[in-house]
Amino acid sequence: MTEVPSPQLRISDQERESALHALGEHMSAGRIDIDEFGERSARITAAKTRGELGELFTDLPVPHPVFGAGATAAPEPAVAPPPMSVPQPAASGEVAARQPDWSAGQRAAAALVPLVWIAAIALIATGAAGWPVIFAPIALTAVGRALWGRGFEHHDHHHRHDRHRERREEFRAMRDEHRRQRRLDR
Repeated sequence: MTEVPSPQLRISDQERESALHALGEHMSAGRIDIDEFGERSARITAAKTRGELGELFTDLPVPHPVFGAGATAAPEPAVAPPPMSVPQPAASGEVAARQPDWSAGQRAAAALVPLVWIAAIALIATGAAGWPVIFAPIALTAVGRALWGRGFEHHDHHHRHDRHRERREEFRAMRDEHRRQRRLDR
């Protein structure tokens, strides 16, 4: 890759979009897979300087991001591919919908368990109580698990997995549509 001009300069949104467009071209050409596209596009959106963007393209041939005034003049295909959707932070209603509906007893136990663990360890460490006091937090944890099962961490894991699967399908559809358009243009 040619040297990035002024690698310590901060990048603009246009330069960031130019890099995302170039990365999409590399995915369409099959140089990078969907997972690598996701990783690199996340790094592009987090990049602050031209040097950070340039590092993402050192192992790829042209196209590369366009820096400076030419960033607005990114090459447009004959038929534009569908716009990429950028994951948006969930609205507060969506977060509440994903969280389990905990009863007052569950909330009390969830708040009490760490406190009981800390108290038991403190009592044992200071010598105010013997080692059998450790069974109190263990019992509380076991009873809470037996009554209410797994909590939010299990529930959220499935939602993260579903969101990841949806993003993969979306990127594949975008790649396939772009490839189809390129074949039609030939």
